[in-house]
Amino acid sequence: MSSKRIALYPCSPNTVRGTSTKISASKDKVIYANGKTVIIRDLKNAALSTTFCGHAYNTTVARFSPSGFYCASADITGTVKIWDTIGEDQSVKGEYKVLSGKVNDLAWDGESKRIVAVGDGREKFGHAFLADSGASTGQISGHSKVINAVSIRFQRPFRAATASDDNSIVFHQGVPFKYDKTIRMHTKFVQDVQFGPSGDHFASVGSDSKIFLYDGKTGETVAELTDSPHKGTIMSCSWSPDSKSFFTASLDCTVRLWDIEARKSLRTWTVGSGVPYQQVGSVWSGISDLVSLSMSGDLNIFDPRTGDKPARILQAPQKAITAASSTSSSTFFAGSADGRVLSYDTDSTSPSDAVQLVGGTLHTSLVSGMATASSGKVFTTGYDDQIREIEGSTYTPASIPSLSQPKSVAVASDETVFVAGTTSVEAIRHNQRVFELKPPYVPNVVGAGGTVVAVGGEDKRVHVHTWNGNTLTETRVLPESEGTITALAVSSDGALVVQGNSAGKIALYHSQTGEPIPTRWDWHTARISSLAFLPALSSPPTHVVSGSLDTNLYVWSLQNISKRVLVKGAGPGGVHCVSWLGDAHITDGKKMGRILSAGADGCARVWEVELPEK
Repeated sequence: MSSKRIALYPCSPNTVRGTSTKISASKDKVIYANGKTVIIRDLKNAALSTTFCGHAYNTTVARFSPSGFYCASADITGTVKIWDTIGEDQSVKGEYKVLSGKVNDLAWDGESKRIVAVGDGREKFGHAFLADSGASTGQISGHSKVINAVSIRFQRPFRAATASDDNSIVFHQGVPFKYDKTIRMHTKFVQDVQFGPSGDHFASVGSDSKIFLYDGKTGETVAELTDSPHKGTIMSCSWSPDSKSFFTASLDCTVRLWDIEARKSLRTWTVGSGVPYQQVGSVWSGISDLVSLSMSGDLNIFDPRTGDKPARILQAPQKAITAASSTSSSTFFAGSADGRVLSYDTDSTSPSDAVQLVGGTLHTSLVSGMATASSGKVFTTGYDDQIREIEGSTYTPASIPSLSQPKSVAVASDETVFVAGTTSVEAIRHNQRVFELKPPYVPNVVGAGGTVVAVGGEDKRVHVHTWNGNTLTETRVLPESEGTITALAVSSDGALVVQGNSAGKIALYHSQTGEPIPTRWDWHTARISSLAFLPALSSPPTHVVSGSLDTNLYVWSLQNISKRVLVKGAGPGGVHCVSWLGDAHITDGKKMGRILSAGADGCARVWEVELPEK
């Protein structure tokens, strides 16, 4: 049985307030770090993005080599990995421990042979080495505090410039790289330094809101750009391919384009106001795409020829995806650990239209549950103890406070919303609470189908109820499981209940009789986080999909219990939610199904899986 990933919708870059975030570009792709994942994001079609998950610790920076064939990425432990960006296997070419602390920035030379890594460390703040062997190619010295940024002149004779929290820039000659001079023009932290592609100049920006231009060969200060200065810390600068201009991104929520010859500001874009719109990173992609990074994680793309606002804004989750639900074969919603909910359209090839932030008032903390009604409405619950409703792609103004912290949500056939909280199970219809159940156990998850509502608890049992429109009546309790019930699903006709537990075991039952159906679905090795029946409105369900913290996804056949399909590594860090996208379809004589998986890395993946049959 085969499976294929047909789309990957990436997460946004990780941002830290007051800290510059480094992003890199090659043609129409940008690369950045978030958690343990390195993301290569396609600016033309978000679904064509890819990820690298080879780091064991949180990543901090990633840079394309000038050739575009390789990438260097680093993490908080001072480890740098060189890996192939072209092949699907992303083979690691080299792994080197270069610093004793976090790596803040990397720079390649113009020949894609040498790398300088800078950051925090005990005995040194920077290291120059060969990408092929890791052998030293000089010494990075002269700073007394953490180095924030580094850049290498692309042409021979090579030069390197490093920017530090000690308010200075150190100019190095190379190769091998050696100390040449200290440049003390800035009065506060120096946040970024970048050589122009031509090598004639390099620029520096800092917390003193100043921009300086230097000679690329000698390191002599050429000018300070004082025309229309920024009013806040400048976090990043990036050069145009022709080296005639560069742009800067600042915490004053503006992006400015500068002309090198005239030493003047050509254009200013104001992204917004407030902390979420502070600009913490930038990169010039291709010929005319100026990409800046907001504190909220949004990537703003500017066209230097037009407008006073971004030409388009690319949005995505910045934290782990904790809940997801599909609304059709091509659309779904996903909620993250920071309360943001986004809508996805798999048919759209426009990056700004394919993923959009849901309008209205969002949750203020983790989205704990999400369920879709037959009418297309989507209901979400969050750790802000609110139950909200999405119509179209916008939250409705009304929200209902939950009686206890909600953990899970499900919708019955009559569009009654059931919410499992820490102390109660609530039934809500038309924005009003119509029933409340206070069980003797602690509810964990809830599932609904037809008139059947099942509640899984920390007592290791699933309690099956019937819903008559007004009252929940417990009809039976399923046998005790090996662990706490962590995932639950009820078929659309209410005939079957599938449960998953903290031990990684899945069990299937008849809801009317409580009799188990022998399955031996125990191939997961960690907690089951999500379960879903393949939609089948006119016939009995035929397949179940499961996601687990073991990073894997399984498709199980109800027609032949022994058959299954494994999607290995479907969610690095753990799969948090799975959902079917539409019904099964026939392709080349094979029965196929599309599955959404999302989890700890903040990325949403769409898989096409050949469904196992009799």
